[in-house]
Amino acid sequence: MAKEKSPKKKPNIFKRIGNYFRDIISEIKKIVWPTPKATFKSTGVVLIAMVVVGVVIFGLDTGLHALFGLVMDLAGN
Repeated sequence: MAKEKSPKKKPNIFKRIGNYFRDIISEIKKIVWPTPKATFKSTGVVLIAMVVVGVVIFGLDTGLHALFGLVMDLAGN
């Protein structure tokens, strides 16, 4: 007859909490923060992209509004 394996017991709650915070600290130590120069460059890229997308949306909105106005003028006559 085969022996039944007993399930592994979990460590007590305080040990699990300690392990959790120890893992958090080890992961925080692995973080590499960008330099101020890299942050400034990334911010500039984002701002330029926002301006470009805003201009494209403005152009599409203006063009479609003008096109819609022409269609409505033709439909009214």
